[in-house]
Amino acid sequence: MAVACDRSNVPSTQTVVPTKRAVDMQFRGINVKHWLKTGLTLLLMMSLSVGLMAAKPVQISRLPAGNAITDGKALLRYALPIDNQPVRDLQASLEDISTQLRAQRRWGAIAGDITRANRILTDKTDALLASVPEANKAKAQALIAQIKDVIPALQAANEAKDRQQVFEMRGKALDLVGQLEEAMVVDFPYEVPAAYSHLPQLKGRATVEFTTNKGKMTAIVDGYNAPVTAGNFVDLVQRGFYNGLPFTRAEESYVLQVGDPPGPEVGFIDPKTKQYRAIPLEVMVKGDKEPTYEITLEDAGRFREQPVLPFSAFGAMALARPGDDPNGGSSQFFFFLFEPELTPAGANLLDGRYSIFGYLTEGKDVLDELKAGDKIESAKVVQGLENLQQPG
Repeated sequence: MAVACDRSNVPSTQTVVPTKRAVDMQFRGINVKHWLKTGLTLLLMMSLSVGLMAAKPVQISRLPAGNAITDGKALLRYALPIDNQPVRDLQASLEDISTQLRAQRRWGAIAGDITRANRILTDKTDALLASVPEANKAKAQALIAQIKDVIPALQAANEAKDRQQVFEMRGKALDLVGQLEEAMVVDFPYEVPAAYSHLPQLKGRATVEFTTNKGKMTAIVDGYNAPVTAGNFVDLVQRGFYNGLPFTRAEESYVLQVGDPPGPEVGFIDPKTKQYRAIPLEVMVKGDKEPTYEITLEDAGRFREQPVLPFSAFGAMALARPGDDPNGGSSQFFFFLFEPELTPAGANLLDGRYSIFGYLTEGKDVLDELKAGDKIESAKVVQGLENLQQPG
């Protein structure tokens, strides 16, 4: 069971605001293109992790088998705290369509995926509704009907071998499946440790819209799997903390970082306490009922286990922190610029060492254009603010 660790076993959170050098987040001096050209991509990730994190030797056996999920929306769907196998089977059938499209457009296999999805919608309606709270039953029934309405268009697009239309119809169906899965969530599934009651917490999800000088982006912040980290972020967004802040670090195909306020401070100073708000490392592991706090999975002896929110999607959002203090993060965060040749999905050595709290869902082309010196003109919570719980 995930527990808050004894802080005597990990570096303690700094009691004073660390220097900028202390939180200079470990992404300096990496010429990604050079490494890609030389083909030493996995070696780069190993040496980067060991050198930056003072990590233990990498165990190749930790790499999981199978195809990792690289779509942030799919990861968010699978990360919902629900237990309904038919809806997961429905989702998996529709998710598989993109795999078949990439694999030389296997139209027959796609037809099989569509048939399976349609069979679940037709034959297992009662099973789909069984996990839905009574208050959400009517909404869920309407969503099932809407998904059924999309299936004929998806079948027609597949028969016409219209790749773009198949993608669009699949995306439309999966968005509805995601809403159906959200309707199955009953309550927040666990108690956050009392040690973090002084911090904002997000008991659910929120949608944040960024306006940058290069365009707009939208992200979904996941409080089900990172309530403290997500709560801190949403609280800062609501305060207007990120408005006008520049991106301070941009490593091509790796990270884009922001959140360093003007002046000597390197994080958020709570105006009530006048103290640096330090956020503990927070990682939900697959199969656990609550996150592990204050210790990396490697230091916890769990380096073989996989986080629910992994670094396998372009636009993953994670809290930056001092390299020697897993609990020293505050306001600075980074977008992960997933590059499969550099950081193979399922083989990312950042997993379990940083707290992911959400994924970009719209505006990936904008994220790809942003560089150091560009700015977040504004960030605002457009949905889910009611899930933010303030201390006290």
